[in-house]
Amino acid sequence: MTTQPSPAPDVIVVGGGIGGLSAAVALTRKGIRVRVYEKAPAFGEVGAGLQIAPNCTRILDDYGLLDEVKSLGVVPTSMVMRDAVDASELTRLDLVDLERRYGFPYMVIHRSDLHGTFLRAAERLGVDLRTGLAATAYEQVTLPTGRPGARVTFADGSSDEAETVIAADGLHSVARSLLVDDEPVSSAYVAYRGAVPIEQVRANDVSETDVVVYLGPGCHFVQYPLRGGEMFNQVAVFESPKAVAGEDDWGTPDELDAAFDGTCGQVQQGLPLMWRDKWWRMFDREPILHWVHGRVALLGDAAHPPLQYMAQGAIMAIEDGWVLAEHVAAQQAVRTESGSGVDWDAALSAYDAVRPPHCARVLTTARSWGELWHLDGLARRQRNVVLRGRDTHDYTYTDWIYGPTALTPDQEPPHYPVFPLSSVEVGEPAAV
Repeated sequence: MTTQPSPAPDVIVVGGGIGGLSAAVALTRKGIRVRVYEKAPAFGEVGAGLQIAPNCTRILDDYGLLDEVKSLGVVPTSMVMRDAVDASELTRLDLVDLERRYGFPYMVIHRSDLHGTFLRAAERLGVDLRTGLAATAYEQVTLPTGRPGARVTFADGSSDEAETVIAADGLHSVARSLLVDDEPVSSAYVAYRGAVPIEQVRANDVSETDVVVYLGPGCHFVQYPLRGGEMFNQVAVFESPKAVAGEDDWGTPDELDAAFDGTCGQVQQGLPLMWRDKWWRMFDREPILHWVHGRVALLGDAAHPPLQYMAQGAIMAIEDGWVLAEHVAAQQAVRTESGSGVDWDAALSAYDAVRPPHCARVLTTARSWGELWHLDGLARRQRNVVLRGRDTHDYTYTDWIYGPTALTPDQEPPHYPVFPLSSVEVGEPAAV
């Protein structure tokens, strides 16, 4: 039996993570022929839990994937922030009411389950999925049709070309160098993760219905259920003294234990369950305000790798693909034998006008939230006063991020008000 060659793609996506696959799904749903290249020998994701807010579940619903994701994840009832030293509650979001406000749920899900959902969707849609090829170079070309396009060259010397190439090639993106000569920025913080069967933590005073974040001096600890409540996810994040001192061997388990010394019993009970043979050093990059170079466009962490404090990294990547696909559909004429019929210059320009400024806000806000979470001394007590004074149903700090994803710059909502913590009056700390 002779295998028919795959038709030439309109778009090549480099990177088969959540961002790359979700973009492939978004574009294919608009009638675009997509080919995805993944450098690993198989499609897959590592890690543990993800939080996906209404600005993501809204898009999953548009793709017809929300019910599948709900069946794999958990819809928690609240997000609770506690002080990591004394375990006292600082503030909470009522996630049931949050769904009423934004129309879509706040969920938690295992990263591999969300990735698997997009992989299955891509397979159903007929996306051309290829593995074992690592991109090493990108360039602008003239296609055989005489139209402009882009070419990707791979480590084995092979290459492929299409009308547009989407570089979803992660924090260490090769394509990013087309736009800026920069390097990842170390935060000096490191994350440890651990997902275990729920039975292992039931005696540890954990919540099986909430996302709980313990804020501590130079550290924080996150807990929430996964996979329908059958698993429990924990994340321990702390500043590494070795990283601050410029040492290469940083983020080690001895630093993990030292960072959380003096935290409350709930955190202490969770620490022994963390995976201690691997850890994730936390990097981001300085925001850039343009992601498009000719017919090559950045997407996901290649464009905007964030620190994790807003839980928007995967969401931003999913939003990128949705926004790009909406603009592609708006600029698509009738497909011909010579091409997709898309005015790529217009579509990519519209994408480049709205996504970089939004994601720059998220990156810089994530940095400032990380600073807020990890305060010590007087500043910690001032922060706690502010958080305790917040009404549970005050959405001042979420409306700008959880509402509908902007397609044009004028749809981007205003930022929340900012005031200095130094203006907050606090009493003297209680005697110990």
